[in-house]
Amino acid sequence: MADRLMKVNAYTTFDLIDATVTGHDFEEETFAVLNATSPRKNPDRVQLQLELDNMQEEHLPAHMEEVSLSPQEARELAADLEKHASKVERTDEE
Repeated sequence: MADRLMKVNAYTTFDLIDATVTGHDFEEETFAVLNATSPRKNPDRVQLQLELDNMQEEHLPAHMEEVSLSPQEARELAADLEKHASKVERTDEE
């Protein structure tokens, strides 16, 4: 991902994960960067950022998505992620 828009360093949550980009007439597997962060000074939100590897993906220009979450929304997302992670772990154990 040489043409990154996101700053990727040792603090980035996931610097290379599997992702799928889906459109009306295409679906393509690619790599992505996924990061959870908050502003350093006067943090007032949690930011969830996603950037797909546009070196492999053919349908979209270089771009990143960012969602701003309140602390409550971030906790709700974290709880939902925990619930689904447990569900997948239970299936893997069977």
